[in-house]
Amino acid sequence: MSSALHTPVTHRSVLAVAVPIMLSNVSEPLIGVVNTAVIGQLKEPYYIGAIAVGALIFSFIFWGFGFLRLSTGGLSAQALGAGDKPELVAVLIRALMIGLAAGLGLVLLSPLIREAAFNLIGGSADVRAHGETYFNYRIWSAPAALSNYCIMGWFIGQSRAKLAFLVQLALNLSNMALSALFVLGLGMTSDGVGLAALISEWAAVTLALVLAGVILRSMGAHISWPRILDPFRIRRTLLMNGDVMIRTLCLVFAFTFFTARGARAGDVIIAANAVLLNLFEVSAYLIDGFAYASEALVGQSVGARDRQRFRTAVRLTSIWAMVVGVICSLVIWFAGPAIIALMTVSPEVQQTASTYLPWVAVSPVLGVVCFQFDGIFTGAMATKDMRNMMIVSLGIFLLAWWLLERPFGNHGLWAALDIFFIARGLTFASRMPSLERRAFG
Repeated sequence: MSSALHTPVTHRSVLAVAVPIMLSNVSEPLIGVVNTAVIGQLKEPYYIGAIAVGALIFSFIFWGFGFLRLSTGGLSAQALGAGDKPELVAVLIRALMIGLAAGLGLVLLSPLIREAAFNLIGGSADVRAHGETYFNYRIWSAPAALSNYCIMGWFIGQSRAKLAFLVQLALNLSNMALSALFVLGLGMTSDGVGLAALISEWAAVTLALVLAGVILRSMGAHISWPRILDPFRIRRTLLMNGDVMIRTLCLVFAFTFFTARGARAGDVIIAANAVLLNLFEVSAYLIDGFAYASEALVGQSVGARDRQRFRTAVRLTSIWAMVVGVICSLVIWFAGPAIIALMTVSPEVQQTASTYLPWVAVSPVLGVVCFQFDGIFTGAMATKDMRNMMIVSLGIFLLAWWLLERPFGNHGLWAALDIFFIARGLTFASRMPSLERRAFG
């Protein structure tokens, strides 16, 4: 089971994990790009704003439970490194129990969530009406989406990147195809985009469960309920999940706050910011492929108590992440105007998005360090550091917004977001020596 640990960490082994994840990751924000492009063929700009607000609410909701993927990935990587097959099975079952329960809870609470979310974000009456339609369809995908997080984390922790890629690609391609079919082919609007997301999430988790079952049978694994329900291990899992959940909520709050401030500036600003955020998300998901690789390799190294392997994994994944970050920044800088023109037919939105494009162009390079630390700290399950440093970084972001938005408008808002990336990188860097001492001391 732990044969991968006998293979040295090299550029090739890093790419073997990172490239499939990059390909699957980049298809995820492409959902937003395609949905924006599809709905952008309708002349009214409020359709783009509605999908942007609705999708952001689900980013907040689902990313808030992103701890399921992160903690499952870290715990499964450490179980693999330690050669503990029973715990590897138990990690998956525990995570699925939590994910399914959380998803059903979200469905039950959806009327309250919808009201509170749209009241918080604001926007015009048209944006809200179509955003709520999108929400009412997509909320039924919550149990599938959260369960899929658990399985994806389990795959990635074991360096089964190709399986994670297969499931994510199936999810994203089906979502994009169905969105185009329902909106452009059948004349639907926000309801078509929401229905496409609902169908694809359930199809993807079905595929993921089948693949996980095949792996478990090939391992000769047996479900041990005493191991799964062990109070100490459950408590450890819940504490780690709580730390990572707080960290993730801080991150999602920052982006939600960013979008909410843009929404208060009018339909054109919110549409332009939505287009630009899609460009950033594509680059972020590409870079994040190396964060996922570092999570798997660092977690396995910590489980095996191999300090040298840990250091090599950190160094090589970080080098490749910076290379990709620089390439993404250059592409956005030079090709950004042409991409914006493809994503929206509104001249006003195109002009406004081009005005703020430089802020997005520098963001991939600024974000490389903090993305990498996310993977490193997740693999080492240094969850308290993840929580505390993210809280500090969020405070810095809000201070920057307070100082910059009033005098500089939307420019100040984008500057605060870039400062947020810098703050995350610096605060996490300050905790690296402590992390290594705890993991290997």
